Amino acid sequence: MKRDNFPLVETDPDTGERYLPVAQRGAALLKTSWLNKGTAFTREERQDFGLVGMLPDHVSPIEEQLDRVANQIHYKVSEMDKNVYLNGLMDRNETLFYRFLIENLEELVPIIYTPTVAMSCRHWSRIFRRARGVYVTPRDRGRIVEVLKCRPKAENPVIVVTDNERILGIGDQGAGGMGIPVGKLALYAAAAGIHPSRCIPISLDVGTNNPELLADPLYVGYRKRRLRGDDYSELIAEFVAAVQTVFPDALLQWEDFSNKTSFENLSLYQDTLPSFNDDIQGTAAMVVAGLMAATRHVGSKISDQRIVIVGAGSAGIGIRDQIATAMVDEGSGRIEAEARIMTLDSKGLIVEGRPNLPASKRNLALPLEAVRDWQIDDYPIGLRDVVRNARASVLIGVSGEPGIFSEEMIRRMALHAERPIIMPLSNPTSHAEVTPAGAIEWTDGRALVATGSPFPAVRRDDRTHIIGQANNVFVFPGMGLGVLAAGARRVSDKMFLAASKALAEAVTPEMVESGQLYPSISDVRATSARVARAVAHQAMAEGLAPAMDGIDERIDREMWFPEYLPYRPV
Repeated sequence: MKRDNFPLVETDPDTGERYLPVAQRGAALLKTSWLNKGTAFTREERQDFGLVGMLPDHVSPIEEQLDRVANQIHYKVSEMDKNVYLNGLMDRNETLFYRFLIENLEELVPIIYTPTVAMSCRHWSRIFRRARGVYVTPRDRGRIVEVLKCRPKAENPVIVVTDNERILGIGDQGAGGMGIPVGKLALYAAAAGIHPSRCIPISLDVGTNNPELLADPLYVGYRKRRLRGDDYSELIAEFVAAVQTVFPDALLQWEDFSNKTSFENLSLYQDTLPSFNDDIQGTAAMVVAGLMAATRHVGSKISDQRIVIVGAGSAGIGIRDQIATAMVDEGSGRIEAEARIMTLDSKGLIVEGRPNLPASKRNLALPLEAVRDWQIDDYPIGLRDVVRNARASVLIGVSGEPGIFSEEMIRRMALHAERPIIMPLSNPTSHAEVTPAGAIEWTDGRALVATGSPFPAVRRDDRTHIIGQANNVFVFPGMGLGVLAAGARRVSDKMFLAASKALAEAVTPEMVESGQLYPSISDVRATSARVARAVAHQAMAEGLAPAMDGIDERIDREMWFPEYLPYRPV
């Protein structure tokens, strides 16, 4: 028994052995990445599936193959070389790739995703070897259903889609943005055990305004300037309708759209099908979890903090809104909560009465009354004045501006905050608003620091400060698993708050004492299961998913682990 090209695990009624019924034979089997075992095919399987003579004689258990992969990656000089090699391994043998990834998460997550994925996206057309995922272009208007049907169907899939316009901190990468959905879905499989057959990366390649790409003779994407206006909106609408037709039980994750289209798409379609935007909601839930862990450690609450967010794009707006929701959950009024959060964009503090304030940012504006007694050096009100006057205890950076958190403002923050919480979250590493070493040194070792990209531990005064990575991988895989396992028909703000609480509970007091606000990446599967359970229970509590017994056990059962099962021919 199988469904399209993806075989389902069966159990022998006589022996209890789990096995896969497989139809492919010979070279076709070796070229099917989700079925290929390489040298691990047994002698019986080689005979049954026409593989005799097509492989070296020795039968390698997966442990030997893992040693061989480790040996090969050891000889790769750069992180980019390793990224290319690992993507090639995923193209050849998905089981081996995911097993190697799961056993080496700490080392490999930064290679398959941030920060190395930024370079991969930038050079996508130069390193392109094999198409992975689905590309939809304006040429496909009117037939997107047929395009999606080219992808073998799987039950309860998760789709990560991007239009490539705002890739990490490096902007419009055209077709190269496909590296983001591919990397995100690799983390869905590794962190939450969602089988790769259920993971569908999609690029809405609507053109690019990147002149370097349009002038590059090797560029593989749609060679037009970016689609805008009604034509763009109609393509998005057709795409969403096509997803509902072809994958009616899918979860859709919007990824790396521009600030404008991020909010528009989420607002228009979050009630149409289960969907969320990781840049807006996933990042926010992850930040709130870190604040919960930090404030709990110092004996306070999030609603006690004075919070400054630098960056008013999709991530900054999402963080601000989710922090306010967390404060309300602690008992604050909404107006009181929002007054404790100051948001800055490239022109300074967003405050009522600021000239030429876009309509999209007016709900972020701090009441003019809040700054009436401030001592201000210049207008618009800049970050230096905000930190000084607001007596900030939390500083969050999603600006993409390296070094914008200066020594002067960090030292001033440390004068009135016993344990300053500092989160330079911009990716890649070179875009971080401050280095952890600087933040720790300028606060005399008192700062609790979390970063968007991985940083090494900081040694100061015979104490080692572990720098937790505020990585969305702690949220979105568990969110996806919980939504799909529960059959939720919508993703709510309260489900993200439940995810934040579950993630914060995974951080022990000992971890926070060492400076670590997030679990180790090596523990991400256990963390994802914890998040998934919280999300599923919240979805049922809100009536967004059918009530069911045994949801925790179902989540555990749905977490795929990469191992070679016996194959039987069909």
